[in-house]
Amino acid sequence: MNIFAKLKKNAADRRAVRELGALDDRALQDLGISRSNIQAAVKGMVVFG
Repeated sequence: MNIFAKLKKNAADRRAVRELGALDDRALQDLGISRSNIQAAVKGMVVFG
């Protein structure tokens, strides 16, 4: 992966964390994510379901 792809992925991950962080706890619960697991969910390290 080249540097530009890494920068683009990093920006997308930060945006996803920001957007998920803006949701209320009820919406996160509906998605199966706890507030403490937002980072892991964005990185794909959380098993949903």
